[in-house]
Amino acid sequence: MNLFNLFQITIGFVGLVALAVPFSDDIKKINLKYIFYGILAQLVLALILLKVPLVISAFEILGNGVFILQQATQEGANFVFGYPPIEDAPAYRSLLQTFAFGVLPYVIVMSCISAILWYWGILPFIVNMLSKACQKLFNIGGPVGLGAAANVFICQFEAPLLIRPYLKKLTNKELLILMTAGMATVAGSVMVALISILEISFADVNLIQHFITASVLSVPAAIMYSNIMIPSSSITEFTESKTPKIYKSTMDAITRGTSDGTSIAISVGTILIVVIALVYIVNSFLGVIGMQFGADLSIEIILGYIFAPIAWLMGIPWNEAIISGELLGIKTALNEFIAYPALANLEEGVLSDRSKLITFYGLCGFANLSSVGILISGLGAMEPERKQDFIDVSFKALIGATLASCMTGLVVGCFI
Repeated sequence: MNLFNLFQITIGFVGLVALAVPFSDDIKKINLKYIFYGILAQLVLALILLKVPLVISAFEILGNGVFILQQATQEGANFVFGYPPIEDAPAYRSLLQTFAFGVLPYVIVMSCISAILWYWGILPFIVNMLSKACQKLFNIGGPVGLGAAANVFICQFEAPLLIRPYLKKLTNKELLILMTAGMATVAGSVMVALISILEISFADVNLIQHFITASVLSVPAAIMYSNIMIPSSSITEFTESKTPKIYKSTMDAITRGTSDGTSIAISVGTILIVVIALVYIVNSFLGVIGMQFGADLSIEIILGYIFAPIAWLMGIPWNEAIISGELLGIKTALNEFIAYPALANLEEGVLSDRSKLITFYGLCGFANLSSVGILISGLGAMEPERKQDFIDVSFKALIGATLASCMTGLVVGCFI
């Protein structure tokens, strides 16, 4: 690492924190201690998850498990959706080569497995450790600590179910932490689907290691940004010591996990249809406008220039920042299921391996406009009386989650 890289990283830490300050309810009450703890926690976690040999070996075993899971999912999907090609007929795509039938089944299977692991107590054990660490570092209550940490493994609208009885009691700052952590992470049910999209272009990378690292690192970052935007010392604590149960039995976990996974898969698929159609329409209009001025104009190009400075703050060289910024913009305005394929399909040499991996981390999260709507709807259904509060903090949550993922990219860039 040369002197300029060190300078860029330093400016990056300051800049990514400073971007959140204008959205603060009370700048004078911002506690610098929590900013320091947030960045320090990310650095320590990145060091452990990316550099400790024992952890790397564990991720390699987990990577093999993901491969088996992919094969198993393909077997199930092939039985339901696959069909053999007709001999001597013109080549055509199998249903399993489409996004709907080739990728979304991973979401369903992984959702079921996550539910089983939750009922068996494996995921709660890990989540409770992360939750308690966050409670100590940032002086937050048990319910919001548990809800934020659970987002590493379960979806943004499933994690609040763990603390549903407490939603009516949480302060707006605690709601902001819950929503920001939900949008700054990627659930386990979605990770495997994204791996299936990226595995060819990231052939030499243990993707499950980086997805889990990204989600774990983004939790303290999400809490840090929430502390900046709504500084408050109010804490809501558990009235009981045990982690709330979601499932009654293994069979209940299988059936409900499958049902939830199906809902997520349908939601992802339908949102993609609408979003891609809208982008095509808008790009058609922008193309006509651009032609009048002899310029190539599209949503992607506009977002690239808007997000390029943020990409630079993440540690990406300026000559690559516009391309990376374009992907960050696509993820924020549209969603990660459009941004990650765009990253995978980049021409060779457009981004260096380091910039590509940093961008990967910046894209890892549900921070986009459609997720805001989904989260407000889900939380509003759980606690209708507080729907206006969910709406009030949603924009801050989107900003905080986007910056949290970018901060994670910057931190990881220090180790690669």
